[in-house]
Amino acid sequence: MKYISTRDKNIGFTSSQAIAKGISSEGGLFVPETIPTLSLEKISSLISLDYISRAKEILKLYLTDFTEEQLNYCVENAYKKGKFSSEKIAPTVNVYGNVNLLELWRGPTCAFKDMALQLLPYLLTVSAQKSCPDKEIVILVATSGDTGKAALEGFKDVPHTKILVFYPVDGVSPMQKLQMTTQEGENVSVCAIKGNFDDAQNGVKTIFTNKKIEEKFKENSLAFSSANSINWGRLVPQIVYYVSAYCDLVEQGSIKLGEKMNVTVPTGNFGNILAAYYAKEMGVPINKLICASNANNVLTDFINTGVYDKNRKFYMTASPSMDILISSNLERLLFLLSGMDDEIIRDLMNKLSTDGKYQVSDSVLSYLQKDFAAGCCDDEATKKTIKEIYEKYNYLCDTHTAVAVNVANSYIEKTGDKTPMVIASTANPYKFSKSVLSAVKDSITSTDEFSMVDELNEFTRVPVPEQLVSLKNKTPRFNNVTSKEDMPQVVMDMLGI
Repeated sequence: MKYISTRDKNIGFTSSQAIAKGISSEGGLFVPETIPTLSLEKISSLISLDYISRAKEILKLYLTDFTEEQLNYCVENAYKKGKFSSEKIAPTVNVYGNVNLLELWRGPTCAFKDMALQLLPYLLTVSAQKSCPDKEIVILVATSGDTGKAALEGFKDVPHTKILVFYPVDGVSPMQKLQMTTQEGENVSVCAIKGNFDDAQNGVKTIFTNKKIEEKFKENSLAFSSANSINWGRLVPQIVYYVSAYCDLVEQGSIKLGEKMNVTVPTGNFGNILAAYYAKEMGVPINKLICASNANNVLTDFINTGVYDKNRKFYMTASPSMDILISSNLERLLFLLSGMDDEIIRDLMNKLSTDGKYQVSDSVLSYLQKDFAAGCCDDEATKKTIKEIYEKYNYLCDTHTAVAVNVANSYIEKTGDKTPMVIASTANPYKFSKSVLSAVKDSITSTDEFSMVDELNEFTRVPVPEQLVSLKNKTPRFNNVTSKEDMPQVVMDMLGI
């Protein structure tokens, strides 16, 4: 399978080359030239398989230059026994009515990013052996919270790699920050930036396309790649769990093979919901994709109007992983909806860069609204939803999942659509203990992060993941803070060049 760039479709790479590079040299994102198909017969054959076997069957359709042995090595190591707290890896749990939560936070860092970032290091090392065997890979990551820790954990002490994570100094939860700054490993580094996630993301993209830095890397036998969802190797594992969720619903008797499901995703950078779109385009019977946003509702406005405008107030919310105004993966969707017209994408991305806004054509908007719906809710509604779901159904969810539940319920009420719903549950509630505790309990006695964890546990009796408990006595290793302008120098200093 050939991978092309959203900004220059004449560029063509194998899957391993696309994964090793991370982003195209002109700033475009790699996409498969064609989307493979899944027949109902093929989906039926996946139902009796475990998650690892389902993953192999889906991934081999996209990673066509990986041998069977290489793919088995990657998948089996990523999802091997003991790494995830559920044998099903990503279980689909019925919570009420025909609403199901797809629990994507069962991995080592308690966030959905583990689903991809436990696999990506294996995909990347195999890819690097194929495409740039004599180079050390430097992984740059911008994070709004969960990606950073998941990437650090995934790439910790992986041979021939170094990883540097940038996060907004005031834009992550205390637990997320502690997870990153205490990270172990000889090849890892973490740095806060003065700014928000968009500043970090733009800084990383700028470094990727800086010709002087590229030359310096060549001189030192180094090569950039990314663990953000701009890397196709991050996105393709996410397609798997939507296919798997459909199989689970059929297996559980919630739907019959061929009947449709809806999917709601709490959305920031648009990668998670884009993976669901790819699953739909492959042939998974998905009716509607519902994009759920917090107060930073740039995507809600875009899907409803066709105008993308980041020139608006930025909110720091109780769901910080969604505090994003530039959703990078939307570029991939627009490329597909515009008939893979790279000229259109170049024009739209130039307008976003210069004016901070763009408007898509009527035809693209029509295609968009055929598959997508959108909604948003603020922190007050988020906390109210956490309380309602806990009190009515004895299910404790985090702030991001609560945004999705709120928007899904609003969609159902507004449309009357009774199609079975799968909601992506993206983090363990203890990663956001203060917000979750204040949602379910009227008065809080705790004053610090870990006493809040204890108080939430005492009040709800929901078990605390051991990997979060173990952070309590760890001393931070990384305390650096830099400006977005100095990010390139931080990279050079880390590498000693």
